[in-house]
Amino acid sequence: MCDEEKPSMPLIGDDAPAFKAKTTMGEIDFPKDYKGKWVILFSHPADFTPVCTTEFMTFASMQGEFRKMNCELIGLSIDSIYAHIAWLRTIKEKIVYRNMSDVEVKFPVIEDLRMDVAKKYGMVQPNASNTQAVRAVFIIDPKAKVRAVLYYPLSNGRNMDEIKRLLTAMQKSDLEGIATPANWQPGDDVILPPPGSCGTAKDRVEKKEPGKYCLDWFMCFRKEKRKRK
Repeated sequence: MCDEEKPSMPLIGDDAPAFKAKTTMGEIDFPKDYKGKWVILFSHPADFTPVCTTEFMTFASMQGEFRKMNCELIGLSIDSIYAHIAWLRTIKEKIVYRNMSDVEVKFPVIEDLRMDVAKKYGMVQPNASNTQAVRAVFIIDPKAKVRAVLYYPLSNGRNMDEIKRLLTAMQKSDLEGIATPANWQPGDDVILPPPGSCGTAKDRVEKKEPGKYCLDWFMCFRKEKRKRK
C-alpha cells in the first residue's frame, strides 16, 4: 500500500480534526459548535444493518444520560442523508429490541459519502473494507482534545455502558486528580497519584489521611464515600 493510502487517525492528546458536515440535524461545524462540551463521535459501517440498528437504539435511549454529563453524541456513516432519514424512521416506526420501541434518534448523523470525515479520523481501514467505516469511537473533551479512541470490527457491536463508564472515569480523573483501577465502577475506591520522590513516598505511606490506605509506597487508594449501587 502506498504511504498516501494508509489510513491515519488522531491519537490521544491530539486536537480533534475539524470539519463541517451535513447531518440529519442540519449542518454542523466541529468542534466550534460543541465548544465546552464532551463529544462522543462514532462511526458505523452502514445504514439498515442489524448490528448498527441495535447500537443506534441503545445510544439514543442513553442520550439523556450522556447530556447530563455534558456530552453530546455524533454518528457517522458513508451513506446519504436520505438513507439516514429512512433508516432512522424505520427504527422509530418498526423496530422493537430489548424492550426498546418507538426510539427516536435525536443526535446528528453525518452524511459522509466522500469519506472526508471518515478519512480524517481513520475510520476507513482497507483491510476491513474500502467502502464502509469500521466501528470507531472517539471521546473528545471540552477543549477539543482526543481523550480516548476505541475500535471495533464490523461484526461486533459496542458496549455503550462501557463507553459511559470510561467517560465517567475520565471526568472524575480530571476533576479530582486521581486515577481509576481495573474494572472501576462509579462508587469504587480510586487511586492516588504515585509519589515523585523517595521523601514523598515515605510520607505517602506514613502520613495518615482520612479514607487513604496503601498497599505499598507506589499504590495508595482513597476510599469513596458513595459506594456503587
